[in-house]
Amino acid sequence: MRNILITGCSSGIGYDAAATMRRRGWRVFAACRAEEDVARLKSEGFESLRIDYEDPASIETGLAEVLEATGGTLDALFNNGAYAVPGPVEDLPVDALRANFEANVFGWHDLTRRVIPVMREAGRGRIVQCSSVLGFVSLPWRGSYNATKYAVEALSDAMRVELRGTGIHVVLIEPGPIATEFGRNAIKEFERWIDWKSSARRAQYEASLLDRLYTEKPTPFRLPPSAVTAALVQALTSPRPRARYRVTTPTKLMAVAKRVLPTALLDRVIASA
Repeated sequence: MRNILITGCSSGIGYDAAATMRRRGWRVFAACRAEEDVARLKSEGFESLRIDYEDPASIETGLAEVLEATGGTLDALFNNGAYAVPGPVEDLPVDALRANFEANVFGWHDLTRRVIPVMREAGRGRIVQCSSVLGFVSLPWRGSYNATKYAVEALSDAMRVELRGTGIHVVLIEPGPIATEFGRNAIKEFERWIDWKSSARRAQYEASLLDRLYTEKPTPFRLPPSAVTAALVQALTSPRPRARYRVTTPTKLMAVAKRVLPTALLDRVIASA
């Protein structure tokens, strides 16, 4: 039985991926950052454990728990847990950016570095990174999340080349709009970090930004988490997985736009979105 460690499994993409891979016969270790979510998943029959990317001790103990259960092997890692701190870059406190990188980049890097020796010894493995369309196209009001996903893309590209010949494949999944709790979680971070009432952009917040953040509106081309899981299955089962799997029409369109449009024109398209 092949085994996989998936992070961010409390809901959304991670939960769907864990449930699907379990149905497909994989031994799934479903990690969450909150103990209550771990307990809930255990009650549903999952092998669940706590990994909080902002807590290095939990990364060490969580992976140790997995390796003890598997006898020291791990076939695949799906780095998935992440969050956004919405707001203009000029209103983004340094501590907010630092915390976002800890959760979305440094924690992933820590866990991945611990997994690579295990896979290297086995001579095989898959490291799948859940990136985003925002990992190659920067949208306004999302600067922090953009920056973390660009970093994940760069690290993954370097690892993919560095691990050639080891049997370890590094794959990026780049979703666009997916129906998850991501937006609601972003509100919590906004309220924690962004002092919009003191911002030079206060009028802009009141005119449009707050409405965009707090009002859930229909998003064209939004897909369910299963669309990401379908890409994950390909990344895990293909003999020669692609470097990138782009999920949703907006991601594919943006990839083309990024390639063919001059920067000034692309900026106009993004600004009007």
